[in-house]
Amino acid sequence: MDYPSKFIEEAVTQISKLPGIGKKTALRLALHIIKDKQENTFALTNAINTLCENIQFCKHCHNISDSEVCMICTSHKRDRSVLCVVEDTQDVMAIENTSQFNGLYHVLGGVISPMNGIGPADLKIDSLVNRLNHGQSEIKEIILAISPTMEGDTTAFYINKRIKDIPMKVSVIARGIPVGGDLEYADEITLGRSITGRTLFN
Repeated sequence: MDYPSKFIEEAVTQISKLPGIGKKTALRLALHIIKDKQENTFALTNAINTLCENIQFCKHCHNISDSEVCMICTSHKRDRSVLCVVEDTQDVMAIENTSQFNGLYHVLGGVISPMNGIGPADLKIDSLVNRLNHGQSEIKEIILAISPTMEGDTTAFYINKRIKDIPMKVSVIARGIPVGGDLEYADEITLGRSITGRTLFN
């Protein structure tokens, strides 16, 4: 693609590095920035600079935070007996949006994926084990809220193996047919898990 300006080309190159954004979308965004009010553009760049310079990761749960310890870990309203283990910060936000969980979190930073060169040492698994072993006796249950993929199941199995000698309940999130879904369109694995993981009708 030919660009009328090397500055636009550079902007498109950088914007298209963002996930889910191709060259055409990047060009539309770059042209929008040019047409938009200058103060809006400066506000955007300032927000990005502030994000990069000031964002931190909670020293306890590794969630994104504005301070050394995040708001969830410091809250006195959270149930400290339950710890939900997730892959990334997006998962924390998704669970929080349900308003169905009031415990604490531990963010792994991904899942074990040998194909992508990601092993247990690349994740916050040692930190999780240390958290459970040292001064965290108040935690009675761990919920492994990890995506039901091959990599996710491998990660959950590895974590369960690492903590099997720690006296606490280990559970996983339910898997099955989504609300509003049709059985005929469900894959065999999901449907099978829905049957074996059935619950009482209330």
